[in-house]
Amino acid sequence: MLFDVTRRELADIFGEHRIAALPASVFPPPAADTEGARLLGTVGVPTGTLRLPEPDEDTGRLPLVQDVVDAECFEGASQDAGEWPVIGWLLNAHLALDPVSGKVHAIDADEETVRELHTDVSSLVQVTLRFQRLLEEFTFSGDDTDGDDEEADFERLEREVDRIRQETSGIDPLPFRDDETVWSMVGEEIAAGQRFTGNSPGARSLYG
Repeated sequence: MLFDVTRRELADIFGEHRIAALPASVFPPPAADTEGARLLGTVGVPTGTLRLPEPDEDTGRLPLVQDVVDAECFEGASQDAGEWPVIGWLLNAHLALDPVSGKVHAIDADEETVRELHTDVSSLVQVTLRFQRLLEEFTFSGDDTDGDDEEADFERLEREVDRIRQETSGIDPLPFRDDETVWSMVGEEIAAGQRFTGNSPGARSLYG
């Protein structure tokens, strides 16, 4: 694993009720015994920005790429991409696990592209954790009468997003390798003050 992530770390930050997991039984046989599948089953990911799929009611298995998109002719698609299990959705992309390489790919049906997004699942969990934690812990000043304070808040928020980007890229360059990755776009949305929802300090100070 590129990143050392544990269930206890996620639970300490978000609580057990905010962790989603995918048991080994929902993976197709070629993927069920991979490190990525084990990590998604034993550690899981925080809910919110990243969504995990529901297994098929009849088979009890995750959908395969070929079940959700016709990726055979997509730019960057491997010949066996259709057999990869879909392990999540992020923005407008299906996230699929290549059980052979362990990499996570983002499949964009609108752009007809298949792009490497993470070197392994631990990288996916780590980036999800860090962005979700930022969304739930960042606090704006909440003073609408002081434009300087508001500008300083957004500069501080942008620095936090940049820090996540830089520290991640030092270990795994794929999530933020250019401005077009889905994680780069999520980071831009967060830096713009979007995605603060629910009862988080950021949402309360932005929206009251």
